[in-house]
Amino acid sequence: MARLTRVQQQARTRASVLAAAREEFVEHGYALAKVDRIAERAELTRGAVYSNFPSKRALYLAVLAEMVESADTVAPTGSPASLVDALGAFARTWLERLPLVDDTASGGRLQLRSLVGVVDDEHGRTVLAQLARLEALLLAIGLESCEPGGESTRRVRLAELVLTLLGGSGFLAEMAPGFGDLFDRTRACQHLAELDLADAWAPPYLPYVRPAEPCREAWIPPAGLVDQITGDSVDLGADGLVSVLGACRLAAAEEAVRSARSGDQVTVVVVTGDPAETGGLVRLKISDLTACLRGVFPSEVWRRLRLVVDDGAPAASAIGLADGDDQTEAAVRVQDGVIVARGHGRGAAYAVSTVDAVDGPQSRRGEA
Repeated sequence: MARLTRVQQQARTRASVLAAAREEFVEHGYALAKVDRIAERAELTRGAVYSNFPSKRALYLAVLAEMVESADTVAPTGSPASLVDALGAFARTWLERLPLVDDTASGGRLQLRSLVGVVDDEHGRTVLAQLARLEALLLAIGLESCEPGGESTRRVRLAELVLTLLGGSGFLAEMAPGFGDLFDRTRACQHLAELDLADAWAPPYLPYVRPAEPCREAWIPPAGLVDQITGDSVDLGADGLVSVLGACRLAAAEEAVRSARSGDQVTVVVVTGDPAETGGLVRLKISDLTACLRGVFPSEVWRRLRLVVDDGAPAASAIGLADGDDQTEAAVRVQDGVIVARGHGRGAAYAVSTVDAVDGPQSRRGEA
């Protein structure tokens, strides 16, 4: 009972800090916010704040993530009727974050999930670039579900254009509030469907990927994992591919999706050496995008893909990684309750998907 009380007290303290920090960031903005004032607002000591959040940046990212995760999302009644409809619905959902003209500058930046002046170091920019690639993949999977060809049609380049247009709208809303018409931007996103981008997944490095190691090892899947896309619990006991990616290797998530065997479950596990800041950034960006996606596409669109942020690294440990950092790239293939192939380094997901556990490498399959 005493332990439960401590856990409850920690949760209350964390909630108090987040509420106070949100007030501080709305009133003063990120740059001028003070941790001492946040502690005063929460009626806590400065040490109590830092015991929950090691830096102002980590606290700001947690505030934004809490805002996103607590917002109401209305699930769609069905799949979008067409690619054009999907683009319009996604754009409208995304643009709801834009602040009104009479909102304060600092409050508007919070509403926008602005990271201007927050993520301003080289490592942070690298992680954001990788996250952008992951976001484009997730949106593309939704868009691909709207077309007759389904998974045989790649729409990642289209997704990148849409996210670029919307991201620019957010930047302009921060710098020049009130500029532009939201309906025009929505229609512009819809018209992007008409572009022929000759999109195909054909990475030039695949022929040079180091082969995976066939094996037969016991597989004890960790419990308590949550899918960041749907919010459902993740059961890693099924046959499939588990790809562990550091925050600086997230672009390789598409490799896992495109090269996985037909019918296999794909689980992308994100690890980082800095859970508070880098991990907070990853959780924020993923939860922000998936909140938009869940308002447009039914959850079964991502039935083959699950995305896990591996706090504490239980999934990484389960596949034999002592720890995970931002450069990690490793994968295993699970079949009949055992690990039958392992891969490490660039192309690990492709390697384990294209190896036969008994007879050696198999021929390459058609790509989704």
